[in-house]
Amino acid sequence: MRRLLLFCVLSAVCSYLHASPEVCTNTILPGSKGDQGEVGEVGELGKLGKTGPPGPPGMAGESGLKGQVGHIGKTGPLGDKGDKGDTGLGGSSGLKGKPGTTCDCGRYRKVIGQLDINVGKLRNAVNFVKDVILGLRETEDTYYLLVKESRRFREALVNCKLRGGNLAMPKTRHTNHIIADYVNNAGLTRVFIGLQAQTKDTDGTKDHVYTDSTPLREFAAWSQGEELNPGLGPIVNSSCVELHSTGTWGHIDCDINMFYMCEFPKSRRRGGGRGGEVAPPTTLGRTE
Repeated sequence: MRRLLLFCVLSAVCSYLHASPEVCTNTILPGSKGDQGEVGEVGELGKLGKTGPPGPPGMAGESGLKGQVGHIGKTGPLGDKGDKGDTGLGGSSGLKGKPGTTCDCGRYRKVIGQLDINVGKLRNAVNFVKDVILGLRETEDTYYLLVKESRRFREALVNCKLRGGNLAMPKTRHTNHIIADYVNNAGLTRVFIGLQAQTKDTDGTKDHVYTDSTPLREFAAWSQGEELNPGLGPIVNSSCVELHSTGTWGHIDCDINMFYMCEFPKSRRRGGGRGGEVAPPTTLGRTE
């Protein structure tokens, strides 16, 4: 019975397989494009990427405006003396002069001698006006003259004395300010003044003395880093003192060439003395 039932089932299956039913071959097509969605929110900042290679150099920019003229630099050392030039051609001979006349000038010699003396005094007075009065600075009892001649300290000291004065000695803050302003207005940065360090004891300590032999006392205007009794550094002869246009002091080599400041006391007469000394401006008109 079971075998008959199995046979019938198999026969039905074979009949179904040999039939030719239609096979569905339809293809599903995509639909139309939908509307654009809304823009999403900005995402978080991503990690910084690696530094890329440098780009090529850019084009050169335009030249900037010309800057202002800087401060005048320090005076440089003197150059070597040049070679002597060739001798020029001799000039032509002049015409023969007329014969002179015999004159008895003995009685005029005394008058001429006195005139020479007066002319010498007048010349000294004119030189004083040219070299001292023009551009002069003064305090209540002293005149100050900026000498624009490069000299070493010792030569500057002698030159001021020959003029009837001394190297300037700023012993007060007011005097120091006047001299510094004088230097600054002249377009300079520093000058020699009449102050120098001298050995005080056998241990090598230094004491500062003005050129009139008075010691440095209460007022001093040392620049930053300078002290009243410093070790004067590696320069062998750095015992001299310079005054800067800013009003500060500093040590300097005594053997360098530099401009300097002279002073002339008003209370001292300098008329007719040695070295072309003349009277101060209040007595320039007097002759002796």
